[in-house]
Amino acid sequence: MSPTTDPWQPRNALLASMFVALLVMSSALPVLAEPTPTASAEQTEDERLEDAQTEAERQSEWPKGHFPLPEDGDLIGENYTVTVEHEEDTLLDVAREHNIGYEEIRRANPDVSLWVPGKGTEVVIPARRILPDAKRSGIVINIAELRLYYYPEVAEGETPRVETYPIGIGRDGYDTPLGVTKTTMRLKDPAWYPPESVRREAAEAGDPPPEVVPPGPDNPLGSHAILLDIPGYLIHGTNQPDGIGMRASRGCIRMFPEDVESIFSDVPDGTRVNIIDQPIKVGWDGGTPHVQVYQLLEEQEHGMDALMDTLALLDAPSVMVNYEQLSDLLESPDGRVVALEPPTLEKHDQVDDQQDDQQDKDDDEASGLYEDLAA
Repeated sequence: MSPTTDPWQPRNALLASMFVALLVMSSALPVLAEPTPTASAEQTEDERLEDAQTEAERQSEWPKGHFPLPEDGDLIGENYTVTVEHEEDTLLDVAREHNIGYEEIRRANPDVSLWVPGKGTEVVIPARRILPDAKRSGIVINIAELRLYYYPEVAEGETPRVETYPIGIGRDGYDTPLGVTKTTMRLKDPAWYPPESVRREAAEAGDPPPEVVPPGPDNPLGSHAILLDIPGYLIHGTNQPDGIGMRASRGCIRMFPEDVESIFSDVPDGTRVNIIDQPIKVGWDGGTPHVQVYQLLEEQEHGMDALMDTLALLDAPSVMVNYEQLSDLLESPDGRVVALEPPTLEKHDQVDDQQDDQQDKDDDEASGLYEDLAA
C-alpha cells in the first residue's frame, strides 16, 4: 500500500488503534454486509462427508498430489482415513505413501505412535488444502506450509491442474530464501560438492568430508536435482526421506525421490519459482470463506497484525466474520482447513452495545484531537 498524504493522518492512526482495541474486546464483530446463504454453508455434516467421498473417488483417477484447478474457488483435495496394513509400517511410511510430510501427518494424528502405529490403526490423511495466494504459474513453494505447488502448462483442451508435494526446507540458521527466481538446469545423478560450512563443521567433529560425493546412496542430493537462479540453492531429492516435511536442510528444497523424479522431466529450464512464507491462507469454496493456519517458523505467535491481515484477505461484500473463531484458529494453528462460521445473533447484540459505547469514546477522542491540531 502506498503512503498516504492525508493531512488528518494522526487522527486516522488514532482511530485505527481504537478499532484494534475494539477487536480485542469483541468476540464476534460482523463485517457490514448482508449474508448470502449458500448451498455449501447449509450442508449437514453427513452431506459434506458424502460429497467428500464422491470427490475423493473422482480424484482417485488422478495421481496422488495431482488435482484439477478449481473453476471457482481456492480449495483442492479432501481429508480421508486409511488403515495401517502392515505391522512394520511406521507413520512416516503411511505419510510418504499418501503424499504427506512429517509435520502434516504428526499434526493430524497426535495420538498415533510415529514409529509403531500398529496394524489396523486408523490414520487421518490431511489432503484438503487452500491454494496459496500467489500467481498460479510455474512453481510456488510455501515454506510455512512445507509444501511445493507446481502449475504445469497444459495443452489446449487439457484440464488445468496443480501438483503438490511435501518438502523439507532449511533448518534454523540456514533459512530458505524468499522471492521470485527461476530454474536454470536439471541434473540427473548429480555429484555433491560439500560447501564450506559443511566442511568446517565436519572438520571440527573430526570427520572431514571428501572433496566430492559421487552419485549413489550416500549422496544427499539424491538422483535428481533442479538448480535455481540463486547460487547454491536447488530443488533436489534426498537419501534421508524421513526429513521430508521438516526443517532439516541447509536451505535447499528437498523432496521425496519419487516426487522430484515425477516433476523432473516436466519442469523446463527457466520455469518461474516463487518462494513465499504464508502461514495463513484464506480461500473460498461455494461462497464460504475458509482459513488454513500454520505454525510460524520463528519463535513467535500470530498476533493482532496476523488477525488484521487475515481480515483484509477476507474482504468481500457478502461475508460476515466470527472474530472469536478466527482468533482461536490463529492462537492454535494446526494446518486444518476450517470453514468460517457467521457470528450468532446474540453476539450481534453484544457487539451493537459495544460499538455504541466505543463510538461515544471515539467521538470524544476525535474531538480532543481536533482541538489539539487546531491549537
